[in-house]
Amino acid sequence: MDQSIALQLLVVPVAAVAVAAVSRRRGWPAPLLLVLAGLVLSPFVPEYALDPEIVLLVFLPPLLYSAAIDSSYLGLKAVRRPVALLSVGLVLFSTLVIGWVVHLLLPDLPLAAAFALGAIVAPPDAVAAVAVARRLGLPRKVITILVGESLFNDATALTAYRVAVAAALGQGITWLGAVGQFAYAAVGGAAIGLVLAWLLSKILRALGDALVENTVMLLTPFGVYLAAELAHTSGVVAVVVVGLYIGHRLPRSGFGTRLLSGAVWKVMDFFLESVVFALIGLQMWPIVTALDWSEPLEPVGTALAVFAVAVLVRGVWVVPATYLPRLLFPGVRRREPEAPSWQHITIVGWAGMRGVVSLAAAFAVPEDFPGRATLLFLTFTVVIGTLLLQGLSFPALIRRLRVSNEREAFADDLAEAGAQQAAAAAALARLDELVADGVADVHREVVEQLRLRAERRTLSAWERLGGGTGPGGEDTPGTVYRRLRREMLAAEREVFVRLRDERRIDDEVLRRVMHELDFEEATLERD
Repeated sequence: MDQSIALQLLVVPVAAVAVAAVSRRRGWPAPLLLVLAGLVLSPFVPEYALDPEIVLLVFLPPLLYSAAIDSSYLGLKAVRRPVALLSVGLVLFSTLVIGWVVHLLLPDLPLAAAFALGAIVAPPDAVAAVAVARRLGLPRKVITILVGESLFNDATALTAYRVAVAAALGQGITWLGAVGQFAYAAVGGAAIGLVLAWLLSKILRALGDALVENTVMLLTPFGVYLAAELAHTSGVVAVVVVGLYIGHRLPRSGFGTRLLSGAVWKVMDFFLESVVFALIGLQMWPIVTALDWSEPLEPVGTALAVFAVAVLVRGVWVVPATYLPRLLFPGVRRREPEAPSWQHITIVGWAGMRGVVSLAAAFAVPEDFPGRATLLFLTFTVVIGTLLLQGLSFPALIRRLRVSNEREAFADDLAEAGAQQAAAAAALARLDELVADGVADVHREVVEQLRLRAERRTLSAWERLGGGTGPGGEDTPGTVYRRLRREMLAAEREVFVRLRDERRIDDEVLRRVMHELDFEEATLERD
């Protein structure tokens, strides 16, 4: 490979990671800063049109899988109604409304092509919204709804998009056929996902090797997505189903598997999301230059109108979709006696930032598609507009509404303390059984150390309820223990490094003892 080409391929990810690193250090929303950086640099870098196959095969599956294994299956099950109304109902509603508006504004554009644009810009990408929501401490239910929507709405939108594109190209798609194709894609994707998830869980359990298990899990989203797409079903649904299944069963895996999995997917998410949002901004120049600017007010006016409709249609849907089921169905009121607050509804309604899936779908439109250049420009405007307008104002909106998860966080700490106490009681009871039965021939000092360890974990959980301070504001014993132990570990590391530098121990020995010290320090974060 030519060195200049290799350098160009390396510049985007390196620059994206650098911008994301600065954002994290400053506490700024990294996705938005990456988009802005891409917009600024777009005219000055070699023109690159986003390859939809790369996005839909390389970026989308691992990001969906990572979000799914990190999600709560039980939590999503509890909010399945609002998630379905957003990920299916809202996407289809947005497709129809935006499609009709575009057809009215551009009567020369076929109705099917206008609906294709509606499907392209219908699904929000909740990555930026969820990142802000977690940082600012939104209630868990709101975050779960946003995550659930982002997991499934791409499947709805991409299926509707394929149907609309086929109709626009004159491939004889009927309404009945469109519904059947949609149902086949969704149900087939879920079925393939369940089968592959069950098979994969058996394979992972048989492996019993943390490194190999995580390598298999790295390949899983790509293999699952391809398998479902080859069967002409939804690869997105299949990947999400597998991720939820594996994530739900992950606590029963070995500790090494979980430790590696958490680290691997955090790095993967950080890298892929950084590159994806940078690529969004970098698409400005090739999209803008491909458009006919002989009458500049027409495309700009149309773009602003479509952008406004894309923002408003979400609010129009969210309010009745929240309250109408409660009014019409008594079962909903029985299951959910407390109605969602208007603050939560406002936040969900404003979390409509579009992302790279919309751009990838737009670039995947065939070259002979009617109005392709206009479609790309309108998609780019909606994506950039929602990311900047809603993304930049989202933190201020959350603060303005004074929504937080303080009560929820206290309830979590209280539940954790109770669970820690129950677990410690079970552990101590098992220790007593082993000692009484003579299974464990141990010294009394060892038994006491194990008792103290179990009791200290329970005490630390209760201490967290007070923020690590006692009644008079003084540090609790657990807090003092952690601070002193960290200082001791730092001193130990200095000795080991000095001995390595003096060639009194080998680097292999240093790595082994460092691993042990690092693992102990990591446990101090939660002890």
